[in-house]
Amino acid sequence: MDLPFAQKRWCGAEGIENAIMLSDYFDHSFGRDYALLINEWHLLARAVFVLDTDNTIRYVEYVDNINSEPNFEAAIAAAKELN
Repeated sequence: MDLPFAQKRWCGAEGIENAIMLSDYFDHSFGRDYALLINEWHLLARAVFVLDTDNTIRYVEYVDNINSEPNFEAAIAAAKELN
């Protein structure tokens, strides 16, 4: 739900130059469509999606606690299997 200027600031602080950042701040459509929207907080739950070249979801993890990180190793392994 970060605003684009906050995402740009984060990318700059982390030295990330070629990322395409997307924001769900304005209409919350991504959060609603993928069951990530936490209405009462106006935040998105943490999740990881791995899509193939046809934009079919091949791996998904919804994290139970917003303060926890997803299993990045599993997501990377799923992405590598697509090659």
